[in-house]
Amino acid sequence: GGTIDKLESIPGFRTDLSRSEFLERVRAHGMALADHTEDMVPADRILYELRDVTSTVDSLPLIVASIMSKKIAGGAQGIVIDVKTGAGAFLPRLEDSRRLAQSLVAIGASLGRSMSALITDMSQPLGRNVGNALEVAEAIDTLRGDGPDDLAELCCALGGELLVFAGEATTPKEGSQQLARLLQNGAAMDRFRELIVHQAGDPAVLDDPSLLPTPRSTCEVCASTSGTVSGLNALSIGKAANLLGAGRFTKEDSIDPAVGVELLCKVGDSVEKGLPLARLHVNREDQLEAVQRMVREAYAIDPAGAPHTPPPLIVERVVG
Repeated sequence: GGTIDKLESIPGFRTDLSRSEFLERVRAHGMALADHTEDMVPADRILYELRDVTSTVDSLPLIVASIMSKKIAGGAQGIVIDVKTGAGAFLPRLEDSRRLAQSLVAIGASLGRSMSALITDMSQPLGRNVGNALEVAEAIDTLRGDGPDDLAELCCALGGELLVFAGEATTPKEGSQQLARLLQNGAAMDRFRELIVHQAGDPAVLDDPSLLPTPRSTCEVCASTSGTVSGLNALSIGKAANLLGAGRFTKEDSIDPAVGVELLCKVGDSVEKGLPLARLHVNREDQLEAVQRMVREAYAIDPAGAPHTPPPLIVERVVG
């Protein structure tokens, strides 16, 4: 699922804001999160849904148009884009990710926007959860200062870029450090609570994430050998989550917010034969064997147990 699908895991959370509602919330509260609407880039709503089912997800012109149309129509003056590269990205090859980042930055700069893009690694999944409600719960942990290090690092790096554009920091590093402090002192969580309230969601999920959609059952995928995780294919994990119902195969498909893959081990972790690598959150079992196989095969394990370091999270920075 996409960002909107994840947010809609929060009971009551409203993303169908009109352009005027979107801007009003930004002016009043400093933030808003909204889906495509009838009066803001309406054509993109149709094109975005069709890309998934017409094998044009990786079309560079369509990606650029989709991303920048919403940013420009929304009135943003400073724009930071997270461009993924690696197995789990729309464009797995670094040279293609670089072309995308450069195109996005060039278009925004030509329209007078302050622009930057971070090319970030998606060879293995970010964080430890893949699924809609699962990722919301992980975001809550992160806003509490208890989330995965890679997710917190990336969010602070992206936000640090924005703080420079807003005149609140002199360098991205300084901005990132400011945001890291907000994760620890509770201010970030307070702001998310405010956002949920102003978009009609139930803020009780922040204190009790079990109020998010939950699956009927869970099952574990165990290691077939001992050693060190040397690789974790993000695309395979994403496909496995889709088979469980976390994504769409056709435009008409509905998303199950409760299902997904919880990663108990990632690159660099030691594993033992017979112990769990991942936990599946399941509502239907018709594809379960295929999902288990897919997740197990996504893991590359070095039986020698040699140390393995995850690739750098932030690969390149592109500015306009």
